Amino acid sequence: MENRNTQVYEGQDKPAKKTTLEILSTVYEALEDKGYNAIDQIVGYILSGDPSYITGHNNARNLIRQVERDDLVEELLHSYLGK
Repeated sequence: MENRNTQVYEGQDKPAKKTTLEILSTVYEALEDKGYNAIDQIVGYILSGDPSYITGHNNARNLIRQVERDDLVEELLHSYLGK
């Protein structure tokens, strides 16, 4: 006899998306690990939009591309101004 009930797939919970601050921290650490001046590299990326400023180490390049550059600037300003 054929079972006509809809089966429900109970998928695994997806990991929470990283915040902009978490992404910036991860990217910073990856750049430092590879011996780059992390601040200069991140500024170069924000100004140009060229992802080659960011290392692929620890998936940093893919992570930073998940955040709009204006959101990066906004996060940096909030952090800098303490607001």
